[in-house]
Amino acid sequence: MPFSGEIHERVANAPAVPRGLPLVLLLTGFTDAGNAVSGLIEHLRETASPQPIAVFDNDVLLDYRARRPVVSFDQDHLTDFRPARLELSLATDALGQPFLLLAGYEPDFAWNAFADTVLDLAAEFEISGLSWVHSIAMPVPHTRPIGTTVSGNRRELAVVHSVWRPRTQVPSTAGHLLEYRFAERGERVVGFVLLVPHYLAETENPEAVIAAADKLMAATGLVLMLDEVQERRIDYLAKVDEQVVGNDELQQMVHNLERRYDAYMAGRNPEDDSYDEGGFNERDLPSADELAAELERYLASRPSGDDDKTGRG
Repeated sequence: MPFSGEIHERVANAPAVPRGLPLVLLLTGFTDAGNAVSGLIEHLRETASPQPIAVFDNDVLLDYRARRPVVSFDQDHLTDFRPARLELSLATDALGQPFLLLAGYEPDFAWNAFADTVLDLAAEFEISGLSWVHSIAMPVPHTRPIGTTVSGNRRELAVVHSVWRPRTQVPSTAGHLLEYRFAERGERVVGFVLLVPHYLAETENPEAVIAAADKLMAATGLVLMLDEVQERRIDYLAKVDEQVVGNDELQQMVHNLERRYDAYMAGRNPEDDSYDEGGFNERDLPSADELAAELERYLASRPSGDDDKTGRG
């Protein structure tokens, strides 16, 4: 039965929205390897001065039991209650260029109603296109640039930025639904899937945040402020390298991943949709057993608690 209620509320005294702006979509939830999406949302909320235009209703869209709000407890009383946020905002980049930012949690419920609402808002504001990003864990080394898989209808971006083009079926996200619906309507749309090293997928990885920002800038022409993230990236990678150097098995794992990655990149053809001829294909990836063994060795080598050098998790 289709949902017939309101799932969002327009903000009183919201800023006027110029027509023809790009729409950037960032949804956390099902996949967020390296905290790429959540990290970029937090960064943009601090640096892009987002002004809410429409706020989505948590009571309609969110499963509180799966993603509980955070409260602050101070000895004998509560000092803060922080509900999740899903908002459409007018933001500005480092050059003052405006853009629309739809950021927050991925809805648990009413996906079709959510998609219809976003499509209606996009039509009202006559957006120039939709760009979105999410991240998955992949058996790739941290010593190489984070690659992407590109989807949508902007072939010029796929040719330049898509390093892995599988033919497969995967569990969808609300972002996939929006991409599909926007493409059906003939809108310009591009989705970037970041391929984050599997052994760093549970950390707060500034490299992944920068990669996400770089792809969105390539798609939209925006210029995002990343100086603070770049500083954290340098420190983060230094600590990761310190752990690798101190563990022979981890060094061997990274070397094996580097060898596979380099063989893949040497054989890929950006114009080929399959990358199968004469190059790397999915058979060159580690098997499930190999990947599990590598993860087990890595996790066994990691310190716990406050001694964790690579970040969260």
